[in-house]
Amino acid sequence: MAKQKAHKVEIRNKKASFDYEFLETFEAGIVLVGTEIKSIRMGKVSLVDSYCYFVGNELFVRGMNVAKYFWGSWGQHEPLRDRKLLLTKRELRHLHQAVKEKGLTIVSVKLFINDEGYAKLVIALAKGKKVFDKRATIKEKDIRREMERGE
Repeated sequence: MAKQKAHKVEIRNKKASFDYEFLETFEAGIVLVGTEIKSIRMGKVSLVDSYCYFVGNELFVRGMNVAKYFWGSWGQHEPLRDRKLLLTKRELRHLHQAVKEKGLTIVSVKLFINDEGYAKLVIALAKGKKVFDKRATIKEKDIRREMERGE
């Protein structure tokens, strides 16, 4: 019997790519409880305004909204709770050192379910864009759109 492929779940944080310039990206596992994975598989997640921060040597994501699972009962999860991210010690050390620098932060870029069925969060070490950088990004998108229409 052939393995049945579930539809791909891929939630993107479009606001992050507009507000930040990504320097490096990392793929992190997420510690989930109860009905969170079921809600994620249904695509009921929002990454807008989510960011990562350190507590000791552990990395957590704050602001990631995983909606309550519709069919869940008493074992529901808290939608806006902070979730621990799983990275290697080397990656955590590197990120911790980079965040100490002025102007750098860690933002969540994309959430997806990998082939093994685990939820993964793509995070990026990012530098905030200035207003004129944002205008340049908008201008580039407009030019690209015009060229695609013209051809």
